[in-house]
Amino acid sequence: MPEPILGPPRILPRSEHSISRAHISKSALNVLYGLHKAGYEACLVGGGVRDLLLGVTPKDFDIATSASPEQVRATFRNSRLIGRRFRLAHVHFGPDIVEVATYRASHDKAEDEADARLDGDRILRDNVYGTREEDVIRRDFTVNALYYRIEDFSLIDHVGALEDIEQRRLRTIGDPEARYREDPVRMLRAVRLAAKLGLTIEPATEAPLFELGYLLETVPQARLFDEAVKLLLSGHGVRSYELLLHYRLIDYLFPIESATLAPERDRLIRDALANTDQRVAAGLPVTPAFLIAVLLWEPLQQAMAHQLVRGVSEHDAFAQAQEDVLRAQNDLLAVPKRFTLPAAEIWFLQSRLQRRRQPDRLLAHPRFRAAFDFLALRAQHEPDLRPCLDFWAARQGGMGLPPSSEGEAEAGAGGPRRRRRRRGRRRGASDAGPPTTVAAS
Repeated sequence: MPEPILGPPRILPRSEHSISRAHISKSALNVLYGLHKAGYEACLVGGGVRDLLLGVTPKDFDIATSASPEQVRATFRNSRLIGRRFRLAHVHFGPDIVEVATYRASHDKAEDEADARLDGDRILRDNVYGTREEDVIRRDFTVNALYYRIEDFSLIDHVGALEDIEQRRLRTIGDPEARYREDPVRMLRAVRLAAKLGLTIEPATEAPLFELGYLLETVPQARLFDEAVKLLLSGHGVRSYELLLHYRLIDYLFPIESATLAPERDRLIRDALANTDQRVAAGLPVTPAFLIAVLLWEPLQQAMAHQLVRGVSEHDAFAQAQEDVLRAQNDLLAVPKRFTLPAAEIWFLQSRLQRRRQPDRLLAHPRFRAAFDFLALRAQHEPDLRPCLDFWAARQGGMGLPPSSEGEAEAGAGGPRRRRRRRGRRRGASDAGPPTTVAAS
């Protein structure tokens, strides 16, 4: 891909921009000043600069520098080097970690083939170091390519980022398709930035999103899962979901056919995400387990219906459907067992809650609260479930249990679970948990 041609940078002195050191973490400032004192150029870069300009509190602060990773390590005894694909330094200040990356250059300048590896257009290793002017060309979107230089507190814009931020516009640096092919996760980042910051994706940057979703199949599963969590559980889940549907990218994350998603299931997902967004806004914790149960509920129902048509018993149909759905999920995006197992228990308890048998035993189940919240979510769109929901709400009131929200026992505060002491007798079929096949993930 031809590299973009950079003109003279636009440099704003401290008097002409709104970024103040008072809004930068003490740990990040320590690193910036430490590198500057050691004789290296050091800049705050990326999302931290962008968010400060947009009036958003940054989640973290990243630093770019002219120092090599080894030089950063020599400057800070409290640092360690990480990464093979993208070598960088983590500087530790108690629980705080400041990420420091060396300015990158074009792969054409690699002296050692081990420093730069490509698989077609996709970057597999990126450890060729250069200048700030070379580094800016390697970044993904203009809004992520502003540099706040600590030596004079100036703001440096090489790519028209300030104008894009003012217009709330998302634009790639260089050819959009080439950028997405280099790293397909950038398509998900485009969605996340647009959803989080209310940015409009400019037409040239947007067009490939409709065509290149299949590239996500080449992304390592763990990295893809991390990006999915950021999209759906960071407080802007509803808008992220809408954009994933719009660009058909959700087809490569979850076994949901976006073009044929039933309206009632779509509303179920939107309601769950809206509740998650509210919890994040209120500072309440969330985990993916409850949301996984919601996202895969429709595929589970479809798989069960397929099994029941074949004359399989309800128990066996559930077991096989669950296995099929989780296998399909893992083929797209592998979800860790610590999330799929509780999601499977939430599903399993739905039928038990609807039968209303052994209420005291169910109330003591460690996943009861999450399952009840899931039932409440379903009841918003399935009126036939209201009597069942009222029954269990009354039973909880009788037990003195406070109402929960979004499966608080599982997807909420993560407090200690109540555990029952297991008796010596063998459990009957009515007490059995979900089939052991759910552990396959």
